Amino acid sequence: MDIPLGFTPAGFSPGFLDHGGPYFLGPAVEGVRVVGLGIMPHHINFEDAAHGGVIATFADVALSHAVYDAERPRLAPSTVTLTVNYLAGVKRGDWLEARVRIDRLGGRTAYTSGGILRGEEQVATMSGVFAFRRG
Repeated sequence: MDIPLGFTPAGFSPGFLDHGGPYFLGPAVEGVRVVGLGIMPHHINFEDAAHGGVIATFADVALSHAVYDAERPRLAPSTVTLTVNYLAGVKRGDWLEARVRIDRLGGRTAYTSGGILRGEEQVATMSGVFAFRRG
């Protein structure tokens, strides 16, 4: 799979995310880094499309990464709620980019939203609430 220029391996901590990716970090859009994912054979369901759980995990990864990266020292977000709306199917070989907004970053809670795009086509919308503690 060809990785677009400007994207580098995310190198997220080992564990569950190793199985869902690999994920990539791209340039920032409006101050928040874009997260990328190429759809590979292990993401595909019985209908030859990306499994909905892959898209939901990608949404969670992208939204939580925006919170994690919002401050220094970095925040350690935990998902409170996650909503994903599926707008179009995704196939093997598709390159996806998650664009995130931090709608509100409070004392212990962050509210986020955004979309997952395949080129110019939005294939999902997403929103999430994350809890965290500051140092």
